Amino acid sequence: MDATAPTPKVDRHQLEQLIAGLAEGVVLIDPDRSIVWANERALAMHGVDAVAELGTQASEYQEKFILTYRNHHGLKPEQYPIERVLDGQLFSDVVVEVTKPDDPDFFRIHQVRSLVLTDAKGSHESLVLIIQDLSAQFSAQDRFERAFNANPAPALICQLSSLQYIKVNQGFLEMTTYDRDAVLGHSIYELDVLDSADDRDEAIQYLQEWRTISQREAVLKLPEKDTEKSVIVAGQPIEIEEEKCMLFTFIDLDPRKKAETSLVQSEERFSKAFRLAPVPMMVCGLPELRILEVNAAFLAGMGYAAEEVAGTSLSELGLWKAEKHHRSLLNKLGAGDVIRNLEVSLQTISGTTMDCLFSTETVLIQGEECVLCVMQDITERKRSETDLVEAIDAVMKDASWFTQSVMEKLAQVRGGGKRSDVALGLADLTPREREVLTLICKGNDDESMAATLKLSRNTVRNHIATLYGKIGVNRRSAAVVWGRDRGVVSY
Repeated sequence: MDATAPTPKVDRHQLEQLIAGLAEGVVLIDPDRSIVWANERALAMHGVDAVAELGTQASEYQEKFILTYRNHHGLKPEQYPIERVLDGQLFSDVVVEVTKPDDPDFFRIHQVRSLVLTDAKGSHESLVLIIQDLSAQFSAQDRFERAFNANPAPALICQLSSLQYIKVNQGFLEMTTYDRDAVLGHSIYELDVLDSADDRDEAIQYLQEWRTISQREAVLKLPEKDTEKSVIVAGQPIEIEEEKCMLFTFIDLDPRKKAETSLVQSEERFSKAFRLAPVPMMVCGLPELRILEVNAAFLAGMGYAAEEVAGTSLSELGLWKAEKHHRSLLNKLGAGDVIRNLEVSLQTISGTTMDCLFSTETVLIQGEECVLCVMQDITERKRSETDLVEAIDAVMKDASWFTQSVMEKLAQVRGGGKRSDVALGLADLTPREREVLTLICKGNDDESMAATLKLSRNTVRNHIATLYGKIGVNRRSAAVVWGRDRGVVSY
């Protein structure tokens, strides 16, 4: 045969019929580098409708389609699968990304393998590219990768066949301070995420059986010597590229443990301050003010034993001298009011009265809302004030020998140092009543007042009685205080 004669065309009609309906894409290339046929699946994978759109020659294919590896490195011309099969190379599972220079929206991921068909003499008759479209699979994997890496919850993925970690996210690295290289490729025996885990043997068994590992506490050894971290770990079976894997997720327990420790310390400080406080104090439950705890000052002041008051409401204990104080307190607490220095009278176990300034503060104790009640005993102070007022009343019964300044000071002390509206009080008196009040404040008795006013003593007494009723007093010293407090000395 003439060596210059053209290569006879091969009849592939039956072969084409056989592979036309395959799920894989098939492209046939002649040894002369021409692309002679492709099934519909291969055309769809390249986003074209006819074989000619793939290119009539291998070189045209390279112009129409840009191939890159998954690491984003572009393929050189000789690395294209179509060139490698023309070179007679047999390869499998070559994964490439396929784009078009004239279509920025086109993107596919192909897995390609080669096949060389020979004739009876062993010469290359047809060269075949067999293609699988992995775009959907890799798209799902990409979404998982992005979600895995962006998830702030610490996570690791362990491949079961090798028991090595193949993925780690930033959350785990930040929680443990490990470097990525110190995790990836290392086995679960080197970095044991189930170390000291609750029911560790069960967790190991579930890992081997590729079963869900429920949440349990564990301890992670950290890179820094003799340091560790308490975590909650859980495992979820997943598949990555058809490999059985275990997704480990973690919850850092250190913040919670620190908060619990801080809470315990805070409650201890509160308990010590409560017990040692020199004023009577109670912790009561809402809403009925049932006593949960009292301090030593309360027991000493009220005369009760601790077991007598625990679990008893303030009403049942009979603590209130006047029930209106109890109702007022409940109403204020029910309205959410802050109670400060409410003056109440309490009754001790012996029946004596204790005057108190009652204050409350809402507190959380072991997660329950309670009321801290503080009682400042003012019994002695009130008794001293009463004694002082009675002494002033006694000396003011005959006020004729006091100077004006002394009278004013006594009036202010008797009235608690408060001055009422002068015009308003005196404006309510008749001229005669003001005259009578002035003479009373000057120390005149009934007889001298009758002479001054040129009235009978009975008439003077009637005016005094009317004056007392109007200004709300019942004795001469109180009228003097009322008048002096309103500046009657200027009349």
